[in-house]
Amino acid sequence: MMFLFFSFIGPGLRMQKPQLLVPVMATPNGTLVHPAYFLLVGIPGLGLNAHFWLAFPLCFMYALATLGNLAMVLIIRVERRLHEPMYLLLAMLSTIDLVLSSVTMPKMASLFLTGIQEIEFNVCLAQMFLIHALSAMESAVLLAMAFDRFVAICHPLRHASVLTGPTVTKIGLAALTRGFVFFFPLPFILKRLSYCQTRTVTHSFCLHQDIMKLSCTDTTVNVVYGLFIILSVMGVDSLFIGFSYILILRAVLGLSSRGAALKAFNTCISHLCAVLVFYVPLIGLSVVHRLGGPTSLLHVIMANIYLLLPPVVNPVVYGAKTKEIRSRVLRMFSQDGR
Repeated sequence: MMFLFFSFIGPGLRMQKPQLLVPVMATPNGTLVHPAYFLLVGIPGLGLNAHFWLAFPLCFMYALATLGNLAMVLIIRVERRLHEPMYLLLAMLSTIDLVLSSVTMPKMASLFLTGIQEIEFNVCLAQMFLIHALSAMESAVLLAMAFDRFVAICHPLRHASVLTGPTVTKIGLAALTRGFVFFFPLPFILKRLSYCQTRTVTHSFCLHQDIMKLSCTDTTVNVVYGLFIILSVMGVDSLFIGFSYILILRAVLGLSSRGAALKAFNTCISHLCAVLVFYVPLIGLSVVHRLGGPTSLLHVIMANIYLLLPPVVNPVVYGAKTKEIRSRVLRMFSQDGR
């Protein structure tokens, strides 16, 4: 519905680009505190017409991400033989990607199509919280999937007893709780800051590092806490995922049959693709932000890849590489064909 609605909006309906200086709320003593809204930006160096036409591929990506992840969840829910740890974790991953794409892509499409840059202060903080919390949940699920592959390959006889249905449910609840608890303070430590006259964030969505840089006051607490959570959440998860694959690789190389080794490692390909698509842009974006310097096209590209690519790519990769899901999709199309 959103794609059909946006497709009827013409370039002539776009509003003029707002001014960079926007009204702010003030304390009784005149000190600037919170802006009424922030200004989002598109891709540096591109004009309004280019942004308008880029909105249509973005709408297509959103439709693809929504349909792909929703189909993944529904197929796993309907097919009883897919009620196994690996597929249940995949359903969690698809649910997170579905929500994450809905939090970011519609607002980006609206920005590109209409040229309206404003996002209300509290709405920006809410979007920022959801982006970071959902990313933390996705990181936890990817770690759980790595653990699942480790047990399945290195300890196959114990897999059924270690990763049971209740265990997977507890993993999902732990991922949800951790993402909420660690990132819930972010909006509050941003609200305690005063902001300068410049209200323009450097992406098409709100991130903690981005908003923090607009402050006129001391951001030491934000810097320290932001660094703490990125290291203790994504950093720890990525280390354990890497350690899991070292053990998996050692076990695979120890197999006597080359065919068995290839078959065992082939079960990890989809997960490896998901890990790389998620962590490489995330780590690169965090490093670039920590180093500081002016925002460049590289900042924007990495941020967009980090948020937009996983929800689109994960259903395609898992659907193509997972035999049970692929056969279910083919059966659905063959039934429609009759």
